[in-house]
Amino acid sequence: MMTSEISVAYDAVMQTGECPLWHPQEQAVYWVDIPAFTVHRLDPATGAHRAWKLDSEPATLALCQRGGLIVAMRSGFAHLDTASAEVRLTPIAAAPYDTRIARFNDGHVDGAGRFWVGTIYEPRDKPAAEMYVLEKGALRLAWSGGVTNSNGLGFSPDYRSLYHADTSAHRVSRYDFNLQSGTVSNQRTLMQFSADKANNYGGRPDGAAVDSAGNYWVAMFEGARLVKLSPEGTLLGELALPVRCPTMLAFGDADLRTLYITSAGARPADELAAYPLSGKLLRVRVDVAGRTEVPYLE
Repeated sequence: MMTSEISVAYDAVMQTGECPLWHPQEQAVYWVDIPAFTVHRLDPATGAHRAWKLDSEPATLALCQRGGLIVAMRSGFAHLDTASAEVRLTPIAAAPYDTRIARFNDGHVDGAGRFWVGTIYEPRDKPAAEMYVLEKGALRLAWSGGVTNSNGLGFSPDYRSLYHADTSAHRVSRYDFNLQSGTVSNQRTLMQFSADKANNYGGRPDGAAVDSAGNYWVAMFEGARLVKLSPEGTLLGELALPVRCPTMLAFGDADLRTLYITSAGARPADELAAYPLSGKLLRVRVDVAGRTEVPYLE
C-alpha cells in the first residue's frame, strides 16, 4: 500500500488532530485541533505554517468556491477567510442542536457542493447523533438517531454511494446515494469491527477517505492502523502506523498520492511512551491516487 516510509509532516503535537484537507490550488494541507479550538495550515514544500484560534471547537473543514474554508464548529457553520492572518469568520448557520451535549464532528462535500456533517452525542448513553446537510446557506436534517458518534463520511467516485461510520458501534455502513436530491437509502453494513478489547481488537473506525479506485480508507482509533476496504467490504489491506489513535486521513500533494494523517496526542503517558509521534501530522506515499475535494457551493 505504501511506497515510502512514514514521516512527520508537522512536528507540533495536537491534542486531537482531525480533518486533514488538501487544498489543490494552494498545494497546502489544512487540519484542526478540536479541543485547542484551532485551524492549522501547512505548506509541505516550504514548511510554512499558519494557525487560526477560534472561539468554538472546529471539527471539520470544506473548501469554499469563493476561497477560504467552511468550518463546522460546535456553535455552527462559518466561513473562514484564510487569506487573512487574523481570524475573520462570517457566520452561515447556527448549530441546530443543544451545544451543551452535542457538536458537529466529521464531514465531506458531495458532488453537488453540499457539505454533509454529522454530530457526536457527547453523553454517549444513547444513539442520538444526527446528520446535517449545508446547502447554499441552508441547513437541513438528513437523518437522526441510530448513531452515537458520526464519523467516516465519504462518497464513491460516481456519487452513487455514501459511506459512514459510527465509531461507538465499531461499524461502517454504505448507503445508496441520490446526488440530484441529496438523499440516502438502503443502509447496509460494510464492515463490523470487533468491539471486544480483550480479544481481536483492532481499533474503531474514525475518519475516512475514498480513493480514485473507489476503495474506502478508514483510520482505526486505538488500532494504530489504517484499513482499506473495497466497495463490497472486502479487506484489501492495512497500513500500520506509529500512533495508536489515528483520527483521519486525506490524499494530498500534486499527484494526490501522499496520505496526510492526523491523530490524538492527549493520551495516557504509557501510550505516548510507546507511540511518541502521537498527535503529530504524518505523511506517507501510497500506490493509488485520491480525488480532488469538491468545494462547497454557496
